[in-house]
Amino acid sequence: MSDAMIRVSAEVRDRLAVLAESRGTSIRSLVQEFAEATLTEEERRERAERTRAYLAEHFGVDVSDEESAAMGARLRAAFAGQQGAAA
Repeated sequence: MSDAMIRVSAEVRDRLAVLAESRGTSIRSLVQEFAEATLTEEERRERAERTRAYLAEHFGVDVSDEESAAMGARLRAAFAGQQGAAA
């Protein structure tokens, strides 16, 4: 593995250090975990299409673009509310 430097502000570095320490890991591992776990927009679209195909094939449910967008909005709102309650 080749190392690379990533320049961030002191505030971001300090925040990453706190997050890493709270998880019992290093900043390097924290950033690696984020990079491996975070999907790109294209990966999210592909996963959504696979999910729609699965629902149609196995349950006979066709999810429209509007239904998918509405559910996404509800999930984002619920997640935002959960984040706010934790603060």
